[in-house]
Amino acid sequence: MDMHTVVVGTSGTTAEDVVAVARHGARVELSAAAVEALAAARLIVDALAAKPEPVYGVSTGFGALASRHISPELRAQLQRNIVRSHAAGMGPRVEREVVRGLMFLRLKTVASGHTGVRPEVAQTMADLLNAGITPVVHEYGSLGCSGDLAPLSHCALTLMGEGDAEGPDGTVRPAGELLAAHGITPVELREKEGLALLNGTDGMLGMLVMALADLKNLYTSADITAALSLEALLGTDKVLAPELHAIRPHPGQGVSADNMLRVLAGSGLTGHHQDDAPRVQDAYSVRCAPQVNGAGRDTLDYAAVVAGRELASSVDNPVVLPDGRVESNGNFHGAPVAYVLDFLAIVAADLGSICERRTDRLLDKNRSHGLPPFLADDAGVDSGLMIAQYTQAALVSEMKRLAVPASADSIPSSAMQEDHVSMGWSAARKLRTAVDNLARIVAVELYAATRAVEIRAAQGLSPAPASQAAVDALRAAGAEGPGPDRFLAPDLAAADTFVREGRLVAAVEPVTGPLA
Repeated sequence: MDMHTVVVGTSGTTAEDVVAVARHGARVELSAAAVEALAAARLIVDALAAKPEPVYGVSTGFGALASRHISPELRAQLQRNIVRSHAAGMGPRVEREVVRGLMFLRLKTVASGHTGVRPEVAQTMADLLNAGITPVVHEYGSLGCSGDLAPLSHCALTLMGEGDAEGPDGTVRPAGELLAAHGITPVELREKEGLALLNGTDGMLGMLVMALADLKNLYTSADITAALSLEALLGTDKVLAPELHAIRPHPGQGVSADNMLRVLAGSGLTGHHQDDAPRVQDAYSVRCAPQVNGAGRDTLDYAAVVAGRELASSVDNPVVLPDGRVESNGNFHGAPVAYVLDFLAIVAADLGSICERRTDRLLDKNRSHGLPPFLADDAGVDSGLMIAQYTQAALVSEMKRLAVPASADSIPSSAMQEDHVSMGWSAARKLRTAVDNLARIVAVELYAATRAVEIRAAQGLSPAPASQAAVDALRAAGAEGPGPDRFLAPDLAAADTFVREGRLVAAVEPVTGPLA
């Protein structure tokens, strides 16, 4: 087994596995234990299907139509029909990594042996992932209850060789053609299998896992940019002393303060707050950075706990139990995941807000303690970074709108049978936008702070070695330093890529050691 293969077993998977498959194209393989569990659960479903008593999902209709008993000769059609009818998404296509995460997580639950799906169906799911075939899934269609129904249905439709999918070359073609080109036989669904492929929180969970990976990088990056801004504003690093954070022992706060302190080690810029324009204290956006960044870190940790529990879960309805019972349940309800998705959007918005406040302070000659207006070369002739802050402010404003919780809403469906839903898919979709925006916001602060630090260096004050490493790496990445006005968008785009790819953290860690 090479390092690029993820083995799917009967227990939960890891967040790292999800990211590897969804983003990096890792191959998927079913373990022997998973194949055995699949076969054992299928025997239970087949035995129930042979009995005259109705069993939900095996020999009945679905949702509000569950009272209809389905005769054996119609059950294959029943399973095909649920997939076809539920593949009712609309709007733009969802990103490839989201769909791959969705498929992988559904396979993870199927392989647990609690769904009653045959081993050959699970193997075909793995084959699709390994072939790089990605079903076309649309933005709208999930209420986050009974699982991410429409998105998962579009994936199941591809398993059947129907609908459209994207091939490994990025071209969208009829799914049947793509399967044939890769030697994959479409599945013929049997009792319960159509339902089992649709009934999970896999879409919102996959997006949560990837958002956590992105936010971990962005929170560390924001600790670095906060330190750079503190330096550029000639602030004091005394507020970062560990003994001050020990008396308010929120874990994330201590981590962020330590990160900032290590970035600032050896700085010739800190400690000048009592010079030309004496200050007793720095502004909140500078002084309280560890408290704000740290509270967000603690929220990430809680969200990771929820994600870990969900990754260890088998979400389906009905579910096959080891004692042979097939029981209806409500485990498909997305509330636990939806809540933390919304919580992350709130803390991301606040992190963006405090970053923007520091940027604005760097650009305002009345509050920047000796920096030129807007960090311009020849203020008045040059506008400097004036409009970069406008862009950052527009992003922050959108972040605040995205922080409005989706999970506080509910809308009844399925003739009032499904009368309370989580809206977890919607929470996940807006969080992805928020995370994208946050990377841009942090990038603008980085761009402004590095320019300000270089201006201070020209004034005879030396930045910390870690700060200089960040400046040098950013300049090497194509974001230029101080000087006359120029076309700014390419510099900001370079800074954005630099931050979101984790290169800011990588640039300073050879000096600071690993940052949390």
